[in-house]
Amino acid sequence: MSKELLPPDLICHAWKLQGHQFVASRGRAEGGGYEFAVAPVEDYPFRCPACRSQDVVRAGVVFRRLRCLPIGGQPVALNCQVQRVRCHSCGLVRQSGPMLAAPRRSCTFAFETYVLELSRLMTICGVARHLAVSWDTVKDIVSRHLRRHYEKPPLKHLEYLGIDEIHVGRKGKFLTLVVDWSTGQVVYVGDGRGGDSLLPFWKRLRRSQANIKAVCTDMSPAYTAAVAEHLPRAAHIYDRFHVIKLMNEKLTDLRRQTCRLSESIEGKKLLKGTRWLLVKNPENLDEKRDEKKRLEEALRINKPLAAAYYLKEDLRQLWSHATKEAAARFLDGWVARAQSCKLPILMRFARFLTAHKKQLLNWYDYAISNGPIEGTNNKIQLMKRQAYGYRDIEFFKLKIKAIHESRYALIG
Repeated sequence: MSKELLPPDLICHAWKLQGHQFVASRGRAEGGGYEFAVAPVEDYPFRCPACRSQDVVRAGVVFRRLRCLPIGGQPVALNCQVQRVRCHSCGLVRQSGPMLAAPRRSCTFAFETYVLELSRLMTICGVARHLAVSWDTVKDIVSRHLRRHYEKPPLKHLEYLGIDEIHVGRKGKFLTLVVDWSTGQVVYVGDGRGGDSLLPFWKRLRRSQANIKAVCTDMSPAYTAAVAEHLPRAAHIYDRFHVIKLMNEKLTDLRRQTCRLSESIEGKKLLKGTRWLLVKNPENLDEKRDEKKRLEEALRINKPLAAAYYLKEDLRQLWSHATKEAAARFLDGWVARAQSCKLPILMRFARFLTAHKKQLLNWYDYAISNGPIEGTNNKIQLMKRQAYGYRDIEFFKLKIKAIHESRYALIG
């Protein structure tokens, strides 16, 4: 630091207060902290902030009290007299001087930037306690930043979409998410679930003239109808995780039904506790707990359940063929085997797969899934737990749209 630079001048230099001079400072006894006061220099040549003309006359000052970055962990306030000038070229009166804060805001740009950096690592309450400001002040800063950058993301570049719903609260509260599959960014958050929740998104998408090539969803009839109506040229793909999940649900129902109708006590004993063994992948069975042996015993005494289990394992091969034609032949053979079992649960599921054969095989044209959405759902649930829930649903939606930039790491 230069010897000629006195502490008062250092304050004006550090905060880039051109045309202003240090007036006074004091420490506050109540709650600690510091206050600084600055005022315009009398002979400083102010300019019009709009046209940069020097043909101006002074027109009084405006008093602003701004919250600045803390010093030594103590809050800092700046009482600034901002010079007003009348421009002869523009004919208007404007404030000329250091733009430390946005109009009608009580915090400097540097303070708001610091709040945004902290909010990426801490909750709103944590940031408010750390900086000794109100909860509403921090939320207002974060909310304005999110609205400015994420409220209406551009849609023109979209090519691959993923659509899914997420449960966010009690009483069946759901939100529908639309994710850009290429970047993982949430481009739309709708209230509820089903086709109606996507209507505002379809409207914006039409105006953007985006070229959507493929859409991945679960097997919801509402999403199927919505995609067919609004994106008839896009390839609709059923997420393979949800297909296997639905098959596992059918297998669970069959196990429950078999256990209920079984007249043998030994048979009921063997079937009891095998629900998760049936839906597990064979390679994930724990040998130390004899899970493989227990599963084999349960399948040995129950042929219908064994047939359904092996069909479930075969269905996983639908997405591992070399060509789309080979996968189509495999699916036809699988459906024929499921129909030959004469089990109503499997026969209904086989008819469902036949009716949506196109959506299943479209995966070979565009190998996308809803994996990015599932990862986003995990981040949303973690964010919600950290904040102990959100009272403002609109603010929660903004946080979801910006969650693709979040990076969560284990500490310890």
